[in-house]
Amino acid sequence: MKNTLIFTVLFLFFSITIGLFLAILLDRNIKGKGIFRSLFLFPMSISFIVTGVAWRWLMNAATGSRISGLNLLFDKLGLDFLISKWHTTTTLDLPFGLTITGIGIAFIAIPAVWQMSGFTMALYLGGLGSVSDDLREAARVDGANEFQIYRYIIMPLLRPVTLSAVIILGHISLKIFDLIVAISQNNIALDVPSVYMWRTTFDGLNYARGAAIGILMLITVAILIVPYLVNSMSSEAEL
Repeated sequence: MKNTLIFTVLFLFFSITIGLFLAILLDRNIKGKGIFRSLFLFPMSISFIVTGVAWRWLMNAATGSRISGLNLLFDKLGLDFLISKWHTTTTLDLPFGLTITGIGIAFIAIPAVWQMSGFTMALYLGGLGSVSDDLREAARVDGANEFQIYRYIIMPLLRPVTLSAVIILGHISLKIFDLIVAISQNNIALDVPSVYMWRTTFDGLNYARGAAIGILMLITVAILIVPYLVNSMSSEAEL
């Protein structure tokens, strides 16, 4: 559950932040907008298992003569301080003698963000396209700069899009399985409920405990999804 919490927080924050940033850039009608939109959306077209296999090589923790992936790139560029053990990291030392344990799961969020930030961008692009230009022009006439227009006009109008993104990405993170398995393989330190359920049920042949884990996963997803569905249905009924 701790791993799921760390993964979910990082996955949601960076996917939404990067997706919103890319959507705002593309909303500025830059040259090659269609090419960039397709480029950012491309990772979403592949499965998490393919993403996991590719990023397992990119985040290879080996050093010395077996160095490869991103660590090799950092080594060639002279950025040795960026060389990392990635998902095999067990502790992170902070200033003032502070230490964070179980930090390896945080690196698993990197390929997940890479794959799903384009999806979030597409959601925000749809939301930005629905904002009337008259509202922006009226704000400019009143003396608002571009930051104030996005902060006080556009962002409040995008709250339903943000809520939808949180719900969709949240339920993905709560039941993430293939990405974890493809990258971590048999690293128990990176277990999440779905992987734990699989290993308990099919490797340990403990079907009762596996069923109990599945029920807990169902409850956590329901806690996130059901209020959203109820609110959506009530809103539609009012209309």
